[in-house]
Amino acid sequence: MDLRKVKKLIELLNESGVGEIEITEGDDSVRISRESTSIITPSQKTQKISTPPENKEDQIQKTLTPKETNAVTKNINQFEVLSPMVGTFYASPSPDEPPYVKVGDTVKQGDTLCIIEAMKMMNQIEADVNGVIKSIKAQNGDPIEYDQIIFVIDQD
Repeated sequence: MDLRKVKKLIELLNESGVGEIEITEGDDSVRISRESTSIITPSQKTQKISTPPENKEDQIQKTLTPKETNAVTKNINQFEVLSPMVGTFYASPSPDEPPYVKVGDTVKQGDTLCIIEAMKMMNQIEADVNGVIKSIKAQNGDPIEYDQIIFVIDQD
């Protein structure tokens, strides 16, 4: 069989969706296949890889989201103040004034904790509970995301 015919058959096979072709011309025969086939002999063995068994606590922990895990493990007397919007955190009404609150300050429901600037509007964030400021999770001028924790208050 002519080498040009074999090359032409290979090109036709590549262009078509056919996986294999066999041509016989007189005493000559050619089989061309696009797919490689692997033959597994009985002497080849497969190895099973098993994962270690998980205990039930690990399985339960994997089903909780990070926010839920935090809710389960945090002190029930702590209240997290979440940002109601995306914006910029400001701890004081102006740069030359003291911050509204500091860690350790006692706050009452309705007290202003900070300002979040969003779209050039200054939005006062107020305490929803009475308590003591345990931590402030943002610095002055930080960008704040929606639902980001900005204060933790130990409730009275």
